[in-house]
Amino acid sequence: MSIFLYKIFKSIDMNYPVIYEKIEEADFPEGYYYAYIPTLGLTTHGKGIEGAKEAALDLLKLWVDESNPVKSKEFMFSTLEILDAN
Repeated sequence: MSIFLYKIFKSIDMNYPVIYEKIEEADFPEGYYYAYIPTLGLTTHGKGIEGAKEAALDLLKLWVDESNPVKSKEFMFSTLEILDAN
């Protein structure tokens, strides 16, 4: 499972982290990724990283238009590796 971390910038004061994860489910076509915006609890998906990034940006724009956005909190991210896992 591949996970990537990018950030989408709305403005200097609105910076939201996005986590991308390859979708490996049987009912999804090959090459799709989830895009998760953890500080808002939002998830979408798209074809490839760029498609998922575009979908996340569209979702974030809709969220900003519909809500009263506040400055995002600091966000920390790491990965954990389990050796010899089946």
